[in-house]
Amino acid sequence: MQQWCAARGIAAPAQIVAESNRGEQETASPAIRATLGVAAEEPLTFRHVRLRCGSAVLSDAKNWYVPARLTPAMNTTLETTQTPFGTVVRPLGFHRERLESRRGRAAECPAGTVLSHKAVLRLPDGRGISFVAECYTRANLAKGAG
Repeated sequence: MQQWCAARGIAAPAQIVAESNRGEQETASPAIRATLGVAAEEPLTFRHVRLRCGSAVLSDAKNWYVPARLTPAMNTTLETTQTPFGTVVRPLGFHRERLESRRGRAAECPAGTVLSHKAVLRLPDGRGISFVAECYTRANLAKGAG
């Protein structure tokens, strides 16, 4: 996303910041737990962020992740900084499996969404570490938006 921001001239410098509402909680559905391969009693952490580049909000994302499958340092970084999830967990060598993509707004997305994705991030051994619902905004379409 940072490369996209730079290429489109949305902000200079093109740095992605994850603004989160740390007090917000949303329970994972049984379908999300099944996708991640976790039992009902296994802890999941919820993180709702708006990914911003400069003043432009590019994405609104809801993320449920398995803290036990991350390092303690990764969990601390996610709890205390504005670093995007993918940047924090990149050392795990995950791959992204897109589950759904649609033009426009999915039910989880706010007004103004132009593209919606649902995806799971998986470790090299196939275990899920994160389920994400992403809602991309109109700011992605404009050159020099920020």
